[in-house]
Amino acid sequence: MGLEFTIVSITMHVVLWILALVLVAAGVAGTVLPALPGPLLVFVGILLAGWAGHFARIGTWTLVVLGLLTALAHVIDLLITMFGVRRSGSSGRAAVGAGLGALAGLFFGIPGLIVGPFAGAVLAELTVRRDLRRAGRAGLAAWIGYLVGTIAKVAIVFMMIAVAAAALFFF
Repeated sequence: MGLEFTIVSITMHVVLWILALVLVAAGVAGTVLPALPGPLLVFVGILLAGWAGHFARIGTWTLVVLGLLTALAHVIDLLITMFGVRRSGSSGRAAVGAGLGALAGLFFGIPGLIVGPFAGAVLAELTVRRDLRRAGRAGLAAWIGYLVGTIAKVAIVFMMIAVAAAALFFF
């Protein structure tokens, strides 16, 4: 009985670590690819790694910090896009349109993520002002904001991995 329990325990430990690594890798990819909640997958992967280690290294405070970083990554992605539109002098409706366009773009893959914020901002700005040039400027600001938001999200995801690695190997 003791030997069987040990073998099952070791096998489960290895499976949890493999699943944790797969989730973290998928999360890193999902940070820039559509339809995968990258930071959330990284968080769940690190949570599994903590569980595999009985939360001895990756504990409560590490998980709280990682949870806050996860929330920040998701919020910052949309807010930077909308902020970029507002800074361009466009209407508040264009900022909301950029956010909605980004969400709608998720359903169309990478082309949708590129075109979605732009199209959403342009269409929304055209409902306020019938100036195509100004609407185009709102769309460009939305696209630049989306790009900056994605870069910020990637930075946060790598920060999450660094925090987990520090907790795992150094503290």
